Amino acid sequence: MSVECVNPKPGLEVASLTDIGRLRGNNEDCSLYWEPDSDKEFARKGRLAVIADGMGGYEGGQEASRLAVETVRFVYDRDFDDPQNALVAGLRSAHDTIQRYAEQHPQFSGMGTTCTAVAIVEHSLYFAHIGDSRLYLLRAGATSRLTRDHSYVSRLVENGIVRSEDAESHPQRHILTAALGSGREVIPDKPEHPITLDEGDVLVLCTDGLWSVIGEAELARLALSQPPAEACANMVNAALERGGPDNVTVVVLKVSGE
Repeated sequence: MSVECVNPKPGLEVASLTDIGRLRGNNEDCSLYWEPDSDKEFARKGRLAVIADGMGGYEGGQEASRLAVETVRFVYDRDFDDPQNALVAGLRSAHDTIQRYAEQHPQFSGMGTTCTAVAIVEHSLYFAHIGDSRLYLLRAGATSRLTRDHSYVSRLVENGIVRSEDAESHPQRHILTAALGSGREVIPDKPEHPITLDEGDVLVLCTDGLWSVIGEAELARLALSQPPAEACANMVNAALERGGPDNVTVVVLKVSGE
């Protein structure tokens, strides 16, 4: 297990880590961090981070998450008008791409993936989201989950049938109500307005292989108490110590003062 530490332009520290877990035969998670090479394009497009958790059989989920991440990055770079529109367009294009791929490869029928994509332009945060991977904002000791799970259990919580504290251990928590590649169209969640980031803020992108076993309080403690690379390693190790029942992927982005 090796943490991937990228070398971003000043103003952000970034690290990511993925692990197959203890019980799965292959890793259906995929993630990416990207920023333009030129200063001019960087000023317009900023930074992009994407995470995806695939589903659909031994290779189907792996292909779906890869296609999602690659398509979002391509659309964000090539069809850019503004950050928020580009993220939403990227997820919608990924949805179409996955469905076409499944039609061309019938053995992957039913393939799909979660996808959470984040853009940071100067000090503004934008995101687009579908599925049950998560985006957290950790600020001054407070933890905010910026995404909502598109899942059967999340609906039960919203309707008062299941308590929120029981949701993350519910046996049906992995049943998704929306995913890229599933259904006729997707309507990604997005913020009403960009979120202004402050020095010291930490963003955590993670798949359910992490959040379902270590919980928000421990996730926040580990992410805030150490540099991103160490935080990634310790979070994934904590998930593995609790059985690692699923693939585990995490991306940590820390806003620095530069």
